Amino acid sequence: MLKHETFKVAVVGLGRVGVTCAYALLLKGLVSDLVLYSREIKKAEGEKADFEHGMPFLPHATVTATDRFEDLEGTDLVIFTAGCAQKPGQTRLDLTKTNCAIVDAVIPKIVKHAPHTLILMVANPLDIMTYRAAVVAKLPTGRVFGSGTLLDTARFRTHLGKAVDVNPTSIHAYVLGEHGDSSFAPISTATIGGKPLLSFDSMTKEHVDWALEQARKDAYNVIAEKGATYYGIASVVARIVQAVSRDEQKIMPLSSPLSGQYGLENVALSLPSVVGRNGIHEIIDLPLALDELESLRTSAEVIHSHLDEV
Repeated sequence: MLKHETFKVAVVGLGRVGVTCAYALLLKGLVSDLVLYSREIKKAEGEKADFEHGMPFLPHATVTATDRFEDLEGTDLVIFTAGCAQKPGQTRLDLTKTNCAIVDAVIPKIVKHAPHTLILMVANPLDIMTYRAAVVAKLPTGRVFGSGTLLDTARFRTHLGKAVDVNPTSIHAYVLGEHGDSSFAPISTATIGGKPLLSFDSMTKEHVDWALEQARKDAYNVIAEKGATYYGIASVVARIVQAVSRDEQKIMPLSSPLSGQYGLENVALSLPSVVGRNGIHEIIDLPLALDELESLRTSAEVIHSHLDEV
């Protein structure tokens, strides 16, 4: 966000993920105005009061608690976290029907009162929710997108970094496809310091496979141990909001509806995407190996099968 510029963000859904995302935005000073929307106004007002008690120690922002979509007017970005949370033993895809119904009911109301907003989908099943929201919202291409596999990628890089004793931020390797069990890692394009990932003596194919499997399991493990994941995704959302508010044109693995990339359409998946103040304006065409392309198509088939149920 540029100096003296306003950036209004609304968080729709004040469960643990929504509230933690809102707090992360305030801590980083990424918003000038923060709207907390919940069907339960007392919940929104309580969160607002708790935030405001700490505001003397944070960058200034105006916080509004509401149960009225009218208060989203003028919003630059809506963070959609509404929906049922994943429970121990559930996959993200188990939430499809219930959470798509919420999208169908809420997204039109958001767009009615904030027709120029961007919409960042965070609720699961992420890719299905992103596609459904884009269809319902009818906003220009790139204005509805999801947090995608950015968190999966962070987890993957963290596990890879342990093998070579390198900071994960210096590892250029993505997790792509579904934000879920059919995700994959295109190792053919992965590098560390410009060197191919597998050219490091301590980095074997077995370790890469292990790191990807760990990244897939991480959410399940955290949910089993503490009931929900929210700190990691809040950090991801804050980073995306920073890229949008500052118009960084940052490349991130985000989910958005595809329009022919790799022969795929009518589905949302994560691919490296350029994101800035107007949302996603370009999807990077990686030279995927044949097996990686097949993994991408498998992700698409998984998501298509669940979209068909809805």
